Amino acid sequence: MLVKTFGAAVQGINATIVTIEVNVSQGIRFLLVGLPDNAVKESHERIASALDYTGYKLPRKQIVINMAPADIRKEGSAYDLPLAIGMLAAAGTIKTDLLEQYIIMGELSLDGGLQPLKGVLPIAIKAREEGFKGLILPKQNAKEAAVVNNLDVLGVENIKEVIEFLNNKFKIEPLLVDTREEFFSSLNQLDINFSDVKGQENVKRALEVAAAGGHNIIMVGPPGAGKSMLAKRLPTILPPLSLHEALETTKIHSVVGNIDSNTSLISQRPFRSPHHTISDVALVGGGAFPQPGEISLAHNGVLFLDELPEFKRTVLEVMRQPLEDRKICISRAKFSIEFPASFMLVASMNPCPCGYYNHPDRNCVCGAGVVQKYLGRISGPLLDRIDIHIEIVPVPFEKLSEMKDAENSEQVRNRVIKARQIQELRFKDIDGVYNNAQMSSKQQHRYAEPDKAGSELLKNAMQRLNLSARAYDRIIKVARTIADLEGAENILSNHIAEAINYRNLDREGWAG
Repeated sequence: MLVKTFGAAVQGINATIVTIEVNVSQGIRFLLVGLPDNAVKESHERIASALDYTGYKLPRKQIVINMAPADIRKEGSAYDLPLAIGMLAAAGTIKTDLLEQYIIMGELSLDGGLQPLKGVLPIAIKAREEGFKGLILPKQNAKEAAVVNNLDVLGVENIKEVIEFLNNKFKIEPLLVDTREEFFSSLNQLDINFSDVKGQENVKRALEVAAAGGHNIIMVGPPGAGKSMLAKRLPTILPPLSLHEALETTKIHSVVGNIDSNTSLISQRPFRSPHHTISDVALVGGGAFPQPGEISLAHNGVLFLDELPEFKRTVLEVMRQPLEDRKICISRAKFSIEFPASFMLVASMNPCPCGYYNHPDRNCVCGAGVVQKYLGRISGPLLDRIDIHIEIVPVPFEKLSEMKDAENSEQVRNRVIKARQIQELRFKDIDGVYNNAQMSSKQQHRYAEPDKAGSELLKNAMQRLNLSARAYDRIIKVARTIADLEGAENILSNHIAEAINYRNLDREGWAG
């Protein structure tokens, strides 16, 4: 008897429906075809044990299983459940009436229990697109899948429940999640706050400008000046995620298994802080069967690279293209996969190996040329792609000990949201551009032309600091953001002056 069940394969951050064809006939062989990997091939032993434990038996006949389309590699143990259900249905143990209405996925334990899966949200979205009535999957993943409306999400604990449900002996209530209510209820929950930071008003201002325009920023200062503390609080002043951004972000984290059983939708902007020993593949994504890297996990959020010069040069250089294109394309011989990578890069570094170059109280012990060599670990093209360079100095005791309340994240975020709304209105007819940092040269000429005094000031700065054409573009974009924060229609000379001040690493003689 030939029976079909349905599963799904996740490629990149999208899913493809997999049809599992099971034919049971006379004989004693077990054949599994359709490009399965070792984990899928090993499913036979898990299925046999799980069925035996729950009081069922594999058919003692020839079983031939094809997983179509056969040119897509099937990976992982998530096909255990649809394979088992297909074999029982082909043997006549399970009624086949409901099989075509559901996608079934789940990894079996030896006792018939189900283990959680990766990539559930893309699978649920694909199930709805293809017109399936519902999705049967482990209970731990049900809340994540229930984000997708107009789809019956049936969370089960073991294979026995699935068998009895398909035989109409057990009823499973679909899990319902009010996506909007759950999303908006946790949207403004902040565990940390900008008000925790004492002093550093100039750096807070730079971070506000960066958040308002989506600009990349690097902070340079001695150990203990507060670089990491400030970076971790940047997501609290960014505009809240929209529902579309939250779905997009959740899809990426779902693929790598970062969604826990109590979470249906990521409602806070991601903050990723990889260690400096990270490899280039782990940062941008890849592998034999490509997975998202840190830059994609930071999509719609912040990627924080602490101690930037300590990262391997090759790791930093592979970021140059994603910083410009806001996506990463990973190509293999037979296919290519594109992952989104629209993130804010926040980097920090000491000014020199000992950490005390330009320190107001302590002397730098680095030798001649060492400071320049240390800065040279970061390539010029990468620095050019960072819009704002800001120098941090240690906070004096008077500031640390004062009891005066600093401005909190909500107050700063409100100004950032107003500036972003101006930008949304400005770029509403331009696809792929949502903030000033994404402007092309053509759009700069249209929306970000400084006045005469500002142009003259910028010309003098370009000549004196020997800035590149890309640095010129960055100054214009940052100046446009500063003007937006003030609600100014045109870029004035004071906006240009502040933007030039955010190019600290371009100053002549900064590092000796």
